This record gives sequence, structure tokens and C-alpha cells, in this order.
Amino acid sequence: MITSEHHRNILNFLLFQSGWFVCVLFPNRLSVALVAVVLVVHFLLISNKRYVEMQFIGVGVVLGSLLDTLWFRTGILGLAGTEEILAAPPWLVGIWALFMTTLCHSLYWVGKIRWLPYVAAPIAGPFAYWSASQLGAVTLPDPMLSIAALAVGWLILFPLLLLIQKTVYSELAA
Repeated sequence: MITSEHHRNILNFLLFQSGWFVCVLFPNRLSVALVAVVLVVHFLLISNKRYVEMQFIGVGVVLGSLLDTLWFRTGILGLAGTEEILAAPPWLVGIWALFMTTLCHSLYWVGKIRWLPYVAAPIAGPFAYWSASQLGAVTLPDPMLSIAALAVGWLILFPLLLLIQKTVYSELAA
């Protein structure tokens, strides 16, 4: 394991960004395999509370995937060439797993500033989906409605994830 918290956070950020780009540029099963490799590297080199962090990541993956599934089922999000989506695609579930690692490391600081999650999440969350749409991974069938719904979803989910981390998984505190 890397001993420097600073170096762990940098590696965590780089792994997340790399994984996000691979999943968005190549939304298929191969990207899911890469997510698995990135998670193994994360738990070997970055995480110092593996079991608890795995649980927290699991909770976030379930909640995030349920929200994405809702967005696909209601037409807020779409996939090019696909009429009906029953559940969030595996590569998007993988992105949630990668994102959750950042809440314990490179983005941990966001939760320490009381108001910041409420300002950042409704901007950053939809921006990620909009970026993915520009790269062809997802579609925003009605862009204004989609962005608005994504903003509301992130406004609710991101602070909720931080609350769960703070109350249920408090040992993840840096």
C-alpha cells in the first residue's frame, strides 16, 4: 500500500478519471473488466480500510445504479440504438464503483465543507452525463429536462452518500 495520503489521493483521482474515460469511450464488457482491475489496484495500493470501503462502495453502487435505472426507464437518459433499457448498463455501474472510491480518497474533502455538496453535485453530476453524451455513450433525449432531472437526482443522492459515509461508515474518515 502507498503510505502517503497525498499520493494515494492522486492515484485515486487518476484511476477514476482513466476508468471513466475508458467506460465512456468503450461502453462494453471490456470496460467492465478494466473497472475490476482498477478496483483491485485501488484496494491493493490505496485503500487502508478495505472491508468497510468495499461495503460503502457497494451501497453507493446500488443507489447510483437504481437512480440511473430510473433515468433510463423514464427517458431522462437513453442509449443510442436502444429503445428500452431495463437497468443501468454494466459499464455505468462500473463508473459508480469507481466514483465511490473517490468519496473515500480524492473527493473526501468535499464532504467536509457543509454547503459544497449541494452546490457542486447538481453541476458536476449532470456535467459528467452531458460529457458522456457528447462522447456517444449515452443520449439525453430531452436535453433541458434531462439536465434538470440529473441535477435534482445528484442534489439528493450525493449528499445522501456523504451522510451514509459519515454516519454508517464513519471509520472511513481520513
